[in-house]
Order: sequence, then structure tokens, then C-alpha cells
Amino acid sequence: MLDYVVDIPRERALVLIDKAAKFFVERHLTAAAIMTIESLKPLHGITSSAMYAVLPFAEVFVDSKAYQEFAVVIQNREYINLLVKRIEEIDDELYWEEREKKRALRIKRRKQFKASIKKIFQRNK
Repeated sequence: MLDYVVDIPRERALVLIDKAAKFFVERHLTAAAIMTIESLKPLHGITSSAMYAVLPFAEVFVDSKAYQEFAVVIQNREYINLLVKRIEEIDDELYWEEREKKRALRIKRRKQFKASIKKIFQRNK
């Protein structure tokens, strides 16, 4: 028989939010996760209820108590906003340097392209 979780302390909710955010960011699912969370924000109550409906099947793959606690977390709009914010923070922490290198490379390539275009038009004169 299942013992359903109905409320969790704020500290535990923040731990779950952090775990979920790290899960998404480490798998490079930041944009997809944020888009999905934001689009389901108006339906957060229904989403949480749907998670409970899928619970018997999910128990095969994940810890039942943690799954139920996460379902409770996404019932609260404040926690959903915190999850999106935490995903963005972790993504910035982990991939900031990589993005800066790619941005510098794009700028370099753009300058090279502009220079090659200028050479083409200067030859025709």
C-alpha cells in the first residue's frame, strides 16, 4: 500500500529543485526544459495530478517518495519559478566559458567573411 506524500518542508523542496535543475542542465536540455515548464505553468495542478496517476508505473524506474515529493513541489507556482531560475543559473555556471569561446569564434568568422567580401569587390574596381 502506498503512503502518499502531501506536504514537504521548504528545504527539501529546494533540494529537489536543485536536483531536477542539474538533471536537465547536465543533459543539455536547458532550453527544452524551460520551454516545457513555462508552457505547462498554467496547468501545474493538473500536471501534478497526472504525475500521481502515473505513479504506479513510475515506481518501477524511480524512487516513489522522491517522485511524490516532486509532484508536490510542482503544485506550487513559487517552486516552479524557482526551478526555472535555478536551471538558468546552473546552465550559466557550467557553460559560460564554452559560450564565450563560441561567441569569439563567431565574431572572428564574421570578420573574416566581411574581409573576403571586401576583397572581392575591391578586385572588380
